[in-house]
Amino acid sequence: MNSYRDLRVWNDAINLVTSIYRVSSSFPASEKFGLQNQMRRAAVSIPSNIAEGQGRISSGEWRQALGHARGSLLELETQLIIAENLGFMEDSQTTELLDVTARLGRELNSLIKYVSSRRSSA
Repeated sequence: MNSYRDLRVWNDAINLVTSIYRVSSSFPASEKFGLQNQMRRAAVSIPSNIAEGQGRISSGEWRQALGHARGSLLELETQLIIAENLGFMEDSQTTELLDVTARLGRELNSLIKYVSSRRSSA
């Protein structure tokens, strides 16, 4: 791997950001600085933390950044449920995006295990 851009998890996270921007664009104008902004920030944080972590010097720093990405992913999942409960999203949209976040979570967990194993074998 030469770059974070080679990671499937990063590419999947980028695609999730695009989906979140699209689905949240239909939220009420009153949510521009509320839930819409929170969801977008959480989504953007996921690939950003993956990239930042890969650029760090130690495996421990990379693992910590991946933990931040996972935290942002769980934050986003919660916000998706809130958006659906408030009627800002259709059930099918929420289900589809939660499926994506679940897969992304598994990918992140695998990468965290990999980075952790590199650290303990170093």
